[in-house]
Parts: sequence; structure tokens; C-alpha cells
Amino acid sequence: MKTKTLAAIIVFAALTIALNLSPLKIPAPYAPYLIYQIWEIPIVAAFLLFGATVGVLITVVNTLALFAFYPGALPTGPLYNLAAVLSTLLGIGLTKTLLRKHPATHEAIVGTLYTASGVAARTVSMALVNYSFLRFPPPVGYGLVEEAVIAALPFVTIFNITLALYTIPIGYSLARIAESNLKTLK
Repeated sequence: MKTKTLAAIIVFAALTIALNLSPLKIPAPYAPYLIYQIWEIPIVAAFLLFGATVGVLITVVNTLALFAFYPGALPTGPLYNLAAVLSTLLGIGLTKTLLRKHPATHEAIVGTLYTASGVAARTVSMALVNYSFLRFPPPVGYGLVEEAVIAALPFVTIFNITLALYTIPIGYSLARIAESNLKTLK
């Protein structure tokens, strides 16, 4: 692994963990057990700046830190976060690959496409994850009956949509700013 890649992973993972452990947490007003945070933004930015390997490794390091320091209400909660972030990155990555073949020239269009694909992938994936696992007893799920799982899905869906709607555009904007500044330094 190149030194630049390793440095990017260390710096962005440290930033992600610091933001994750910070008091910047806002419970969703419609479901206080769901917490809005900003720690995914550096993951999105690093993914766009340095590629999939860096983004995935930062996500894994963050997940390990969550297990160690802040698993949340459910001991396996960090795995839910891992699934959410990886599915978001998958959506963005698929669009990034398609845009290489058919480049969109305007940054707003690219940002919108990344956001739409990331939101869609995350929302569908997390609906499936939550539908599948919330019914299991702790530590995997909450032991919810079918009706309770179905009742929770709209809240989980709203949460995943709204979280990705600010995480992806901000991460994309920061990546674009960093990229233009890095070009200036060359």
C-alpha cells in the first residue's frame, strides 16, 4: 500500500472516529433511537478522493472503533452502521463507474446523481437489513414481532433518506474543494 493511501486512511479514519465520538448527536424527532451525526461525511469525501479501497477501509476502522467505544443501544449496532455506509458507497461507486463511461460535465448533475444513487442504495439495503434482523433477540436485533418491524420501517427509511441527503452532498462538495486545492498545489 502506498504511503499516500495509508496516510489518507489514517487521517480520515481519525477524523471519522473523532466526529463519531463527539457530542454532535441529534436524535431524530420522529424516532429518538435514531441519531443524526456527521461522521459519514469524511468517509464519502475520502471515497470520492481516494477510491473504494480507502473508503471501505475507513468504514471498517470506524466500525471497529464503534465496537470498542460506542456500540450504541444494541451491541451489534456498528454492523448496522457498516451496512448503511457500505451500501451508500456502493450506490455512489456504481454511479461513479457509469459516469466514467458517460461523463456528466456539470458538477451539480454529478453531485445529484451521486446523492440519488447513494440514497437509493442505502434506503433499500437498510430496509432489507432492518426487516431481516430487528426480529432477532439481542444482541442481533431487538426481538420485535412482525408488526413492530413493519411499523419501524417507515422511520428507518425516513432516517436513512434524510441522513444520506446531507451526508453525500457535503462529502461530495468537500471532495471537490480538496481536489481543486490539491491540483493548485501541483
